[in-house]
Amino acid sequence: MLAFGLARLAVHLVVGLLKVALLFPFLDAAGRERRVQRWSRQLVGICGVRMRFDEVRQRDPVSPALIVCNHISWLDIFVLNTLHPCRFVAKSDIRGWPLIGWLCEHTGTIFIARGRARDVRRIYEGLVRSIHDGERVAFFPEGTTSTQGTVLPFHANLFEAAIEARVPVQPYAIRYLDADGSLHSSADFVGEMSFVESVIAIMKSGGMTAELVRLPAINTDGAHRRELARAAHDAVAGVLLPSQAALVD
Repeated sequence: MLAFGLARLAVHLVVGLLKVALLFPFLDAAGRERRVQRWSRQLVGICGVRMRFDEVRQRDPVSPALIVCNHISWLDIFVLNTLHPCRFVAKSDIRGWPLIGWLCEHTGTIFIARGRARDVRRIYEGLVRSIHDGERVAFFPEGTTSTQGTVLPFHANLFEAAIEARVPVQPYAIRYLDADGSLHSSADFVGEMSFVESVIAIMKSGGMTAELVRLPAINTDGAHRRELARAAHDAVAGVLLPSQAALVD
């Protein structure tokens, strides 16, 4: 069963590579978004992950906005893409992952190297341009993945892009649940775990539900990036771990 699932996933990744390489150059932005969304839904399904969307005190999504979310797994990107495709900011390590790295790079992911202030400034300016161009831009302000049941401090630097672009911050909270509604440990992608090990753990998990919660947008008028990071952290932690106090780097 595991071998069959891994084979399906490998075929799906290869199909994605071919579509990006051969079809995307001839599509407009809307056409690419539709295919990214459909492909992401199929990938999540192949991994045995069901989707559940929830909203907290808000009827409609805000657009344009800078989207932020806590970070559990490489799956987070594709779960968010099932709702609406985004341009993600991701750590540069992902570029080297088998197949997934190439797909991310050629579908608009913006890679950032850790600890490089010049890189942060370059990406911040690119985010503002992308938002002004009408693109959905998202990043994971924890800067790395965290174990479920934890929300790490939010780095504040890239929140400046929302202030500069004069758009709200739209926070989301994500978690992966088992059949009993408890946090599913197989989703955790932390420590020295490799991408391949994570894929195998998810495929062997027996299935899980990805719950994506959209929280109220945060107004950026007159705000400081650290205030925005703190407010976004509090909103996400309030859903995932209500006992956590404000934490911001």
